[in-house]
Amino acid sequence: MAKLMVSVSGVRGIVGDGLTPEIALRFAQAFGAFSGKGKVVVGRDSRVTGAMLKDAITAGLLSVGCDILDIGVCPTPTTQMAVENLKAVGGIMITASHNPIMWNGMKLIGHAGLFLDATEGEQVVRISQEKMFPFSSWDRIGVKLEYSKAIAEHLAAILDLDFVNPEQIRDRKLKVVLDCVCGAGSVMVPKLLSRLGCDVVPINCEPTGLFPRNPEPLPEHLTEVCEKVIAEQADLGIVVDPDSDRLALISEKGEPLGEERTLALATHFILGRKKGPIVVNASTSRVHDDIAESNGVEVIRTQVGEIHVAKRMREVGAVIGGEGNGGVILPDIHLGRDAPAGVALTLQHLAEFSGTISELNDTLPNYVIIKTKVELENIEPSQALDKIRSEYANETLDLTDGVKLLRGKSWVHIRPSNTEPIIRVIAEAPTAAEAEQLAQEIMEHIK
Repeated sequence: MAKLMVSVSGVRGIVGDGLTPEIALRFAQAFGAFSGKGKVVVGRDSRVTGAMLKDAITAGLLSVGCDILDIGVCPTPTTQMAVENLKAVGGIMITASHNPIMWNGMKLIGHAGLFLDATEGEQVVRISQEKMFPFSSWDRIGVKLEYSKAIAEHLAAILDLDFVNPEQIRDRKLKVVLDCVCGAGSVMVPKLLSRLGCDVVPINCEPTGLFPRNPEPLPEHLTEVCEKVIAEQADLGIVVDPDSDRLALISEKGEPLGEERTLALATHFILGRKKGPIVVNASTSRVHDDIAESNGVEVIRTQVGEIHVAKRMREVGAVIGGEGNGGVILPDIHLGRDAPAGVALTLQHLAEFSGTISELNDTLPNYVIIKTKVELENIEPSQALDKIRSEYANETLDLTDGVKLLRGKSWVHIRPSNTEPIIRVIAEAPTAAEAEQLAQEIMEHIK
């Protein structure tokens, strides 16, 4: 795996062996130069290297005349909201999202609270490479202030949503097992559940940054929380990733619903209250097409990457959107993936439903999605995609992002990752056997 990755998603790397304080300093100086003098919000997840990188980023921003509002350890969506609410020129979230503990990174946020797009990101990279930074004189360097209200303001925004009724949720007296993987969600999600009257059974809810397992909230990593749900006879399990922008749900049977169902359930809930287009990326489950059709609305697909979804949502006035990795984007709050907001929607949905979360999940059409990958060793991504396009030229292809082969109610999507040196192969079909066969067919062509 590459030791440093620079993409539309920001900067991400293995600390001390790719990502160093010097690189963090340089990118912070470049981002400050790009943003112009003004307030920059800085937040971080709980990773043990976060404080070190924050010091370097602080020095870089101050040196080019930016003022800093340090909001401390908090979810990525909290940082995005703070940028917008505080009318900052930008923000930096120090996180490597779901990557393992040795990784960290910088997510760069524009003045509107959205991540930088490809063009903006390229400008920052170019400035960092040229090292032509507009350093301020001793009497014009920026100042750093701590801002302690960001999480409280994020919580208030969720609880004030028109379609979230805290009293109704409290009346349901839900018992919830919560796993925050010792990440940034540990400082916010327990508070949200408490405010909603849940009986919370916390595991891995200390923000130490010492992840007790692989931090990506995939079913194979969630054994502990699944067992705890059964042992505690809980109504559901809730899992967030280290920076709390992805949400996974566990049924009362101790079974992961799968990240794809998080957004599907949220979409189903929102469309029951207001109609409008929904926006998802090209790799997201086709259950959204079924939900959209049953509600008489349009589903729009974009390239993979939060910024692509968020910008399209803004353009079309979408009522909800997101990505099938558990990323719910609710424009009523802000245009960014937001696990705490997804938690509130899930609990409200369940409070209004007379049955269990398994029964609620069963009200939606069911598909099986297989997500696999090919490590990029001697494989050139563009050549692999060209081969697939050529092999399947006579079938229905969607070239929105990489190559997506469409076959009735089944599909397979092949694309290089934005955050890792791999080619992702994602297949979905009405049955596991069909999805597995489709994924294997493509994997053999690539290899």
